[in-house]
Amino acid sequence: MSEVGEIGSSEGGKPTQAKGFMRLIRAANHSIDGIGAALKHEAAFRQEIVLACILIPLAIVLELPVTEKVLLVGVLFFVLVTELLNTAVECCIDYISFDLHPIAKRAKDLGSAAVFLTLVFAGATWGLVLWANWPLEFLWA
Repeated sequence: MSEVGEIGSSEGGKPTQAKGFMRLIRAANHSIDGIGAALKHEAAFRQEIVLACILIPLAIVLELPVTEKVLLVGVLFFVLVTELLNTAVECCIDYISFDLHPIAKRAKDLGSAAVFLTLVFAGATWGLVLWANWPLEFLWA
């Protein structure tokens, strides 16, 4: 029998789960693995990460109210989360079958539409915040 906190079989045949802090550590490791897989296999995610790596520091150094900085950074994370969820849906569909099927196409198209809408929302948010605060000043200016 396995010790508490280790994944293994319990007496009933059901795997035991880590508890407490160890569960949190394992969940974080799975999350890091997922981000790594997206970076390795998903060009769109890599492009959005590059964009976020440019825009997040920009949002920080612009002389804007804190709430607007949080909004600018938040919409970028919203795009990344949506892209990860879209990728998860696509992976599940591809795991089941590579055959063309109208429902599989619809599911993939819906995921793509979700990413598109978050990108439009992010672009509109950035545009409106920058326009409302024009001319822009930087913290070091």
